[in-house]
Order: sequence, then C-alpha cells, then structure tokens
Amino acid sequence: MAKPGDHDGPWDDIPSAASLNPERALYVSVISPSSAAFEGTAESVQVPAYDGELGILYGHAPMVVLLGTGTLRVRGAEGERRFSVSRGFLQVVDNRVSVLAEDIEALETA
Repeated sequence: MAKPGDHDGPWDDIPSAASLNPERALYVSVISPSSAAFEGTAESVQVPAYDGELGILYGHAPMVVLLGTGTLRVRGAEGERRFSVSRGFLQVVDNRVSVLAEDIEALETA
C-alpha cells in the first residue's frame, strides 16, 4: 500500500502548499557572525534542535530553540539546500525563520 512520500503512490500528483499559494511560504535567514549562508523563501525547514529534530512549516507557532549539531535542511521550490550547523539558536515568528549559528557550512546537494 502506497503512503505519502512514496514515489509510486497516488500522492505524486499533489502539489506542495507553497506551489499552490506562494504567499504561504516561510522566509528563512541562515546566518553566522561571519556570513549570511542563505536568505530566501522555503516550504519547510528541518533543524537539529538541542533535544532532537524539529520541522517547521507555514503557520508554525512562535518559538525560540537552542540548536544542536547536525544538518539543517531548507526545502523550497528550487529543491533542498543543506547546511551543517552548530552552536546557536533558531527563532520562528510570523512565518519568518531565523537561524543564528556560530558555525555554518553549506553542504553539497544530491
């Protein structure tokens, strides 16, 4: 039986929320003291929080989270961008996601 996320299921034809309504996108900033690694819109953000993985979609409640060490994923219309992050914070307010980390490194995308 096919499930959401399968590549051979009936859900393949369902467009993403951001492609249906571009106004329903997140605005994401990924910055460190030395550089701005990413600024732009996204459908979702997956972040390594200090106590586990956290996923953020449009309409997420306001929050501030202590970052752990791991891979930050920013998924948008152009695909997924990945960054190695550690030591920092993430803030979500009014569909704006700000990631402030001491160490950020862009990773190769598959």
